[in-house]
Amino acid sequence: MKRISATGWIFIAMAAGIALGHFQPDIAKSLEVVSHIFLNLIKSIIAPLLFATLVYGIAASGNVKTMGRIGGKAILYFEIATTIALFIGLFAVNWIKPGVSQTPPAAVEQSVAAPAAPAKQPTAGEILEHTFPKSVIDAMARGDVLQLVVFCFIFGAACTAIGDKAKPVIEWCESLAEVMFQYTRYVMMLAPLGVGAAIAVTVGTHGLGALNKLGLLLVTMYAALLVFVILVLGSVIVICRIPMARFIHFVKEPWLIAFSTASSEAALPKALENMEKFGVPKHIVSFVLPTGYSFNLDGTTLYLSGASVFCAQVAGIELTWGQQLLMMLSLMLTSKGVAGVPRASLVILTGTLVTFSIPPMGIGMILGIDALLDMARTSVNVLGNCLASAVVARWEGVDLSKAPEA
Repeated sequence: MKRISATGWIFIAMAAGIALGHFQPDIAKSLEVVSHIFLNLIKSIIAPLLFATLVYGIAASGNVKTMGRIGGKAILYFEIATTIALFIGLFAVNWIKPGVSQTPPAAVEQSVAAPAAPAKQPTAGEILEHTFPKSVIDAMARGDVLQLVVFCFIFGAACTAIGDKAKPVIEWCESLAEVMFQYTRYVMMLAPLGVGAAIAVTVGTHGLGALNKLGLLLVTMYAALLVFVILVLGSVIVICRIPMARFIHFVKEPWLIAFSTASSEAALPKALENMEKFGVPKHIVSFVLPTGYSFNLDGTTLYLSGASVFCAQVAGIELTWGQQLLMMLSLMLTSKGVAGVPRASLVILTGTLVTFSIPPMGIGMILGIDALLDMARTSVNVLGNCLASAVVARWEGVDLSKAPEA
């Protein structure tokens, strides 16, 4: 009998979690502690793994100009991809109009009206200030990926600048990275349990019946995300000549983890490891992937564009194309650099509605299925960032058609 792969066990755990959440919701909810333990173990990996891989990757490249060139290419790709995602979400919600027929009850309006006021969009200055850490220890403790990237980039550049004197530090970072990858393998042995528990809690808490009232919005968002993956990311794979079968093989496990746990952090260690196995050089994947977690949130930006117009439709407000484009520009700016904020999408969405004088009653409806939407947008975020690292590698002339030499 063929041995079941790790991915196969995750699929089995997901199916079991859905069944348990549907038929035994009380038992499913009690498994929340299991999913939290798994996510806590994953979060314990992030800071040391990012520090080790980023510093070693930047220092081993031996050239700060090379990293600057890679960063420029990555940001260019990020902006193009997220802009396309915004417009796909905008087109989908205007075409299907899922909010036009929705009439939320007064109870829902009251429940979301109160907390809407304190939600505040960060200004450009606040986002810029937040980018630079005042303490790397504090950034590690909070799991702030963007601040870690900035610190590690400067630290790695400093190691490169002083030459041989930094050799012990670079070798230590290389060893630490290998240790953390082995640590990740140990933690990933618990992935089927953590994934199954997470999806059981989601189904047990919200139920499959959450699809009844808001099914059209859910279908609209999932369809738009699917179109983005097939048409946009698929076109990128073809244009950049990235071997699709190999890419799917290496990205499927981090994608599954992201979908089932609705956590980008949970998928990051495996994504880093698998994309390096795929053939993306360490100094590229260790820079592009963490940076993309703040600047290349394809699934989140698509969701925000659709959800904001949905809320306007629920409130009976007709937005002109000019107003919608202005809203998209606002979302494009304010959604950057806030990936570490819990429920950041809802904070940004609420702030956008307040800015454009749209009643927030639709948010109460979205909350009912936000867990299901979060699973889809998070998995697309991870998929888009994995592809971004491969695209930058191809732009740097790397051959991804075969596995790199050990």
